[in-house]
Amino acid sequence: MSDLKTRISEDVKTAMKGGDKARLSVLRMLQAELKQREVVESIELTDAVVQAAVEKMIKQRRDSESQFRAGGRPELADKEASEIQLLMAYLPQQLSAEEVDALIVQAIAETGAAGGKDMGKVMAWIKPKAQGRTDMGKLSGLIKAKLS
Repeated sequence: MSDLKTRISEDVKTAMKGGDKARLSVLRMLQAELKQREVVESIELTDAVVQAAVEKMIKQRRDSESQFRAGGRPELADKEASEIQLLMAYLPQQLSAEEVDALIVQAIAETGAAGGKDMGKVMAWIKPKAQGRTDMGKLSGLIKAKLS
């Protein structure tokens, strides 16, 4: 069993005992996502699988948050933002802007990328090093800007 899954289960118990309904709701959704992956996809829950589930949930909430802000619903957008913060606790330490920039420069140098057509090579080089540690959508935009 994944250490991360065990930690999430313990956090659910703590939230239940502490009466933290908002945290409990998010953690139960995360547990449901993990259970679905375990049962439907018939896979062993490793820390990497749990992190991928957390990343998926964060991405969904970021999308919802931006749509709520665009739709003039700040109270719902703020709820999504707080859920993102709760979920971020289950990801590894995030890369700083400087570390992301250094990774991009190193990736471009090592892959010999010279323009937008080499975007895939750069992403393939960076992905294993940055997955779960930065927003891959933003990373893609930064790489595109450096290559153009």
